[in-house]
Amino acid sequence: MSEMITADLVDLDLSADSKEAAARALAERMVALGRVTDLDGFLADVAAREAQMPTGLDGGIGIPHCRSEHVTEPTLAFGRSAAGIDFGAADGPADLIFLIAAPAGADDAHLTILSSLARQLMNAEFTDALRAAADANAAAALIRGEEPDGTGGVPEGIEDSEDSVDSVDSVAVPAAASAGAATGIATGSSDVGPEEGPQNGPEEGPRNGPDDGPAERGRPFRVVAVTSCPTGIAHTYMAAESLEKAGREAGVEVVVETQGSAGFTRLDPAVIEAADGVIFAHDVPVRDKDRFAGKPTVDTGVKAAINRPGELIDEVRGKAARGEVTAAGAAGAAGADGSSGTTPVERGGKPGEGYGTKLRVWLMSGVSYMVPFVAAGGLLIALGFAIGGYEINKAPSVMDHFVWSQADSWAALLFQVGGVAFAFLVPVLAGYIAYGMADRPGLVPGFVGGSIALTVNAGFLGGLAAGLISGAVVMAIQRVRIPAALRGIMPVVVIPLISSAVVGFLMFVVIGKPIASAQKAMTDWLSGLSGANAVLLGALLGLMMCFDLGGPVNKVAYAFATAGIAVADPSDSAMKIMAAVMAAGMVPPLAMALATTVRGKLFNAAERENGKAAWVLGASFISEGAIPFAAADPLRVIPSSMVGGALTGALSMAFGATLRAPHGGIFVVPLIGNPLLYLVAIAAGVCVTTALVIVLKGLRKPAPGAVSQGPGGTDPSAPSPEAKQPVAA
Repeated sequence: MSEMITADLVDLDLSADSKEAAARALAERMVALGRVTDLDGFLADVAAREAQMPTGLDGGIGIPHCRSEHVTEPTLAFGRSAAGIDFGAADGPADLIFLIAAPAGADDAHLTILSSLARQLMNAEFTDALRAAADANAAAALIRGEEPDGTGGVPEGIEDSEDSVDSVDSVAVPAAASAGAATGIATGSSDVGPEEGPQNGPEEGPRNGPDDGPAERGRPFRVVAVTSCPTGIAHTYMAAESLEKAGREAGVEVVVETQGSAGFTRLDPAVIEAADGVIFAHDVPVRDKDRFAGKPTVDTGVKAAINRPGELIDEVRGKAARGEVTAAGAAGAAGADGSSGTTPVERGGKPGEGYGTKLRVWLMSGVSYMVPFVAAGGLLIALGFAIGGYEINKAPSVMDHFVWSQADSWAALLFQVGGVAFAFLVPVLAGYIAYGMADRPGLVPGFVGGSIALTVNAGFLGGLAAGLISGAVVMAIQRVRIPAALRGIMPVVVIPLISSAVVGFLMFVVIGKPIASAQKAMTDWLSGLSGANAVLLGALLGLMMCFDLGGPVNKVAYAFATAGIAVADPSDSAMKIMAAVMAAGMVPPLAMALATTVRGKLFNAAERENGKAAWVLGASFISEGAIPFAAADPLRVIPSSMVGGALTGALSMAFGATLRAPHGGIFVVPLIGNPLLYLVAIAAGVCVTTALVIVLKGLRKPAPGAVSQGPGGTDPSAPSPEAKQPVAA
């Protein structure tokens, strides 16, 4: 494997006058060596990355970089500009420009080397040596971590080898490496125990002050950090190095998890538990963010950690001194509508999780991405019916007939747009189940399989199967050892091609028809439900909606209901099920709001404040309004909510209430069949849940902070605590 940088990739007299010209000049050197196959395509990828965030850094450094399918192997080009080139840094133009090119499917070893270079750019000795380099050979040798031989060449005996590729130290200036080594600092490693960290030397003792609680207890302040950037090559690791260096200077232990292109290793839970504060320096979502809940947290962009790490450390220390922490559980809350606070990548599973747990996460990933299509499409269809009547589904296409002044034309437009949104439900479900399993490579076969499921009338069951099969096929392909020459085209050509062909064969020829038969049998069964069977189903769905208030069980019930109305002409039974599910989901927050109003002394001040918000959240069908109450007292709140939800679901089915919209709460009452009896069902469940909560809470001592109320229902002697904010869907 060739060296990542050679003298041919170095321009010590870069004459470009703009960052675009500089990138082109350096990229042309890569093209000349066969490292880049399409100059304009590669520069477009560089420009796209630059548009996300300027790549200029304080200290006269510019690091344009990207991952591109036009790159054959990881490559670094270096240019030195006498006049300086503006890359958007706050302190002015850059005179040291590093163009980093990584293939779309670069292997971890090369990305680790690039990340090591990014860390060295934070070291003044390294950059000073580059500014003083006499010729291209010397500069290339410095970047490779080799000592120049004094004549501008590379010392004899240094040869490229496969072994050197696997070493993180293969890109480092020896002196700089020793200066930048973090004793006891873990970067993206779960092998660090809670007691490991930088040891304070005689001149680096912890700063003792009024805000240094941990230092007063005889140990340094401890910080865990996560860094990430859109590309995951340069800024991610430079931010980590900058934070670690600032931590050493301040006598603070800093442990960093770098979520970069080379993958990441979750920090040891013991390290997180022992931390006094958290810093998130990121421009893409932090994966598994809920691991850090309950600690003082500073959340900022990745460049802030590069340019002002000391301020971030001081800020998190200040928050720790004031006792400001993030709400536990908020990061991972999910909505009654199936929405989720984290992406599949963020909730990718932890080492040691069982297959059942992973399967649940994968399925919920698909549901979470599907629900916005359900909500948008369903509400548009419902509005179309409300404006144009139930015959609007027979209207001609608005492309052929649309009159601006006619209400029926607008109704037809809403109905037809909603129908298009609904057409994405099964492909999105399948695509993002595969995404949850195999990340981005799973999207193409997942969407293809989901579309085939619609073609063969396999419906949602077919979408579930297509998503799981697509993810499994991609994961199997990714385990095959691939020659280095093919790695660059794997994610954009090979994996999509092979996986789509395999999934298409299985869906069309092998399992499509059996699943379609099962889907039809389930639909016929639902259509035939009546009497006691329908009431029992309503009670069961009500129990599920109130069991975990937006969790996996809640999502299963919600997805079951939306699957029935995700057609242009849903059956009466499907609309009854949707009505029962929404009614039951409104019960818990409305009941908690009523309970805090009727017997406020049973709740503390924060819960009473949350009760005010729960009125609106419950009326909008956002079950999360009850989460603060369930988290504080699950043994009383959750069983009470389940009883009320089951009653509401059963009554809704018994009354024959129907609903064409998948969301909206009381705001879609005009679209509900038998609306008055529907509201009676909700009111009955709310009253039962409220009564049970009051009785159960009355059997114990008053909640901490619950004292006799003064006029207006307030605590005359208690300060006004900051209310917890419920998570909205």
